[in-house]
Amino acid sequence: MSEGESNRGLFAEHFAKFRSRRQAEADDEIEVGNAPKEGFLENLYEKVTEYGSEIAEKIGSTLDPEAYATYGHGHPHHQNRFNSFAPLRLHNNAKWYVDGCSYFWAVSVALEKAQESIWILDWWLSPELYLRRPPAEHEEYRLDRMIKAAAERGVKVNVILYKEVSVANPLESEHSKKRLESLHPNVQVFRHPDHVVHASEVLDNIKENFKDLSLSTLNEDAARTIYGVKQDVILYWAHHEKLLIVDGHIAFMGGLDLCFGRWDTNQHSIADAHPAGPQHNIFPGQDFNDARIQDFKNVENYEDNDVNRFVSPRMGWSDCSVSLSGPVVEDLRRHFVDRWNFIYTEKYQDMDAKDKTKDYAPLELYPGKIKETDYPAEAEDEEIKKGHSGHGLGKILRSKLAGDVHRAQDRFLHSGHFHKDISHGPDAQPSGPTRISTFARSHGGPIGAQICRSACPWSAGIALEHSIQNAYARIIRESEHFIYIENQFFITATGDQQKPVENTVGAAIVERILRAARAGERYHVMVNIPSVPGFAGDLHDDSANGTRAIMEFQYNSINRGGNSIMELIAKEGYNPMDYIRFYNLRNYDRINSTRKMLDTEHDGQDLRSYSEEDAESSRRWDSVAECYMLNGEDIRNVPWDHDDVDEINQFVSEELYIHTKVLIADDRTAIIGSANMNDRSQLGSHDSEIAVIIQDPTEIQSTMNGKPYVVSKFAASLRRHLHKKHLGLLPAQVCNEPDPNFYPVGTPNEFDFDSPESKIVEDPLSDTFQSLWTSRAHTNTQVYRKLFHVVPDDEIRNWDDYKTYFEDNFKGAVVQAADGESTEQVEEDQEHKLIKKTPPKYNWGHIVTEEVPGGVEEVKEELSKIKGTLVEMPLMFLIDEDITKTGLTLNSLTEPIYT
Repeated sequence: MSEGESNRGLFAEHFAKFRSRRQAEADDEIEVGNAPKEGFLENLYEKVTEYGSEIAEKIGSTLDPEAYATYGHGHPHHQNRFNSFAPLRLHNNAKWYVDGCSYFWAVSVALEKAQESIWILDWWLSPELYLRRPPAEHEEYRLDRMIKAAAERGVKVNVILYKEVSVANPLESEHSKKRLESLHPNVQVFRHPDHVVHASEVLDNIKENFKDLSLSTLNEDAARTIYGVKQDVILYWAHHEKLLIVDGHIAFMGGLDLCFGRWDTNQHSIADAHPAGPQHNIFPGQDFNDARIQDFKNVENYEDNDVNRFVSPRMGWSDCSVSLSGPVVEDLRRHFVDRWNFIYTEKYQDMDAKDKTKDYAPLELYPGKIKETDYPAEAEDEEIKKGHSGHGLGKILRSKLAGDVHRAQDRFLHSGHFHKDISHGPDAQPSGPTRISTFARSHGGPIGAQICRSACPWSAGIALEHSIQNAYARIIRESEHFIYIENQFFITATGDQQKPVENTVGAAIVERILRAARAGERYHVMVNIPSVPGFAGDLHDDSANGTRAIMEFQYNSINRGGNSIMELIAKEGYNPMDYIRFYNLRNYDRINSTRKMLDTEHDGQDLRSYSEEDAESSRRWDSVAECYMLNGEDIRNVPWDHDDVDEINQFVSEELYIHTKVLIADDRTAIIGSANMNDRSQLGSHDSEIAVIIQDPTEIQSTMNGKPYVVSKFAASLRRHLHKKHLGLLPAQVCNEPDPNFYPVGTPNEFDFDSPESKIVEDPLSDTFQSLWTSRAHTNTQVYRKLFHVVPDDEIRNWDDYKTYFEDNFKGAVVQAADGESTEQVEEDQEHKLIKKTPPKYNWGHIVTEEVPGGVEEVKEELSKIKGTLVEMPLMFLIDEDITKTGLTLNSLTEPIYT
């Protein structure tokens, strides 16, 4: 047997072993369906008061989250891997998307072809979102227009949106609901959950009544009353799933909501000023956003924007999603129907007709009927035993025999043919659904996929399920060589000592690393997360206490507090940096503003007037983001055409916000979904989430730690694509020139495994790759530190360092006003003293020019060193400080909000 054949056998064995387990592991899988704690409901109602507040609306089930989470009817989740409600499904197709440009284009194709139904689950949905760019060339591809066109074709549209706490969140789901339902009678929108009635004056009452008390002096009942719940409704936990199902056959899911701020290309241009006219804007209105400068507000006025695109950058958005077809879509359909019907029963079933704005109705999982001959129930066992089971799995997607289908599939998974079929690769493809869509393949694919979720009584009317956490922990423990994690957050526990954090992913990481270290094996975990959570404001401001709380919980998970991942590894005598490292993303651009554009925006004139004299201006350098990507122009060669504007002041930088929720193990298994790496997403009793585990038996010959190694086509291509992007080994993307990666599943991902760039990132454990990854991150970090004084940074150990490095440059001073000063510059502070605020030396995100005496030439010389967007995570930032403050917004009761 050749080495390649041996590897293929090991690969098949790996999949067989991973799929065949059905029993739960006691360490990381908890049986569901426990009875509620005695007296829970009585306790809940006892603590309720008529009062609410901005803070109270942020708490949710802090009163007794465990009892609340387990209240409800049990389900036999434990029968499936990871205790999921859904089993592993075979014979699927799956396709990945990196960033919103290609993903939203694929969504637009699916919506355009929809014939029967469109089902949407979203945390936030912006009806005015353009799915194709630039908007001026694709007006018909605005989301609300596409939904209207589909509804007019007879398509039924059902949408479930998270109903936000309005005082704490700018989503304005009410606007989304009204806008969508006004389009056509075929469109119906549910919002959930309901919250306590707004009472903005309550916070003032609390402050007045408790002004002479510290929070620590309040007894528990009083504190819980302030932060309590009303009746049996959750107040803060969110519906966080992102899911689109078209015609019941094709599904889109992952990290990308259909909303503002998500669309982006792989070079992530953060400048969008066009001398040739605003008709060339890529990010119209509110879609041009930097959450670190200002959160979205008044989003129903979607054309308005307080962020000045001629002065300020936007924040880039890095994300991943997938599209799926095949039997796995049935479980997503079931999840949507369960969610819809739960809300219908809770909110509308008993409502008087006169109070209903729409004639809402429950959904049926299988509304249609087919001939019984299409699925001979009596013969199903024999067919499976004969090995023909794969040829009938999807032929009854709309049958009244739905229960028989799932039972047949479960028997198939337990049959001996399961392992044989999963190892055959793409040539052993059974026939698929009889009503497959026109843009999905007419036969099943090779991929095994399983849906996992975080759900509980408040979110879905079911018993607690945290199968996503179970999957993360077990896949990490069973990984052989490496784990790659890309996520919006990294808050996890290594044990019971890190309360209030509870999820067990950190414990799994420590266990796996120590096992490798003790055995002398090479093993590595790579983690990419944002440098700062995506909330507005200076980190030193009191208003940023919540942002700092998240950062502190992350640092305590990583390298601080005594029980972090790195500290536990070091206590065992091993260097944690040999086994796990953390990174962020950042990029730069140049705002192509003329003096007329700057004056026009400042003076509030007609925005279209600035284009008159510049209509013939070249658009080649409206963005310079290509310069750090593959085959991009050297920034030192890029011209500047505006003599009346100093070029050095037009360079800007911002963190590239990582919103991805991906885990890849050994280039063989991938988890993609909506779940963050924190308690809110992982525990199941907090936010509702959905994820898919993808295992593709299509083999690719590769290397691992310098040795021949067989990997999975799906997982390996996704991981390599992400790493190529971060290292600047991908060319810049042209948003209106679609390639095969812009289309729904059925058109395979285009990926060249043999390209030089792919070979560079092929082996994540090789010295060559590790050297390139770490050196590129280090060089990029040094350049951004010098030119932009970005925060956070390793050289900032305390608040004095922060003031010198950042605040003295980017934050204006507040001084006492002199007698007779202009009243336009003077205001009163809280102590009624006259003060004035002086402007900062530099605008947010701009060059600190005193660092570059050589002027713009020196700036370009430094920027030419930047390749890709990868930077080091500053693990020493503010390490000498206790960076959070205890108070009404952060205390033992509110901490779960931030974890």
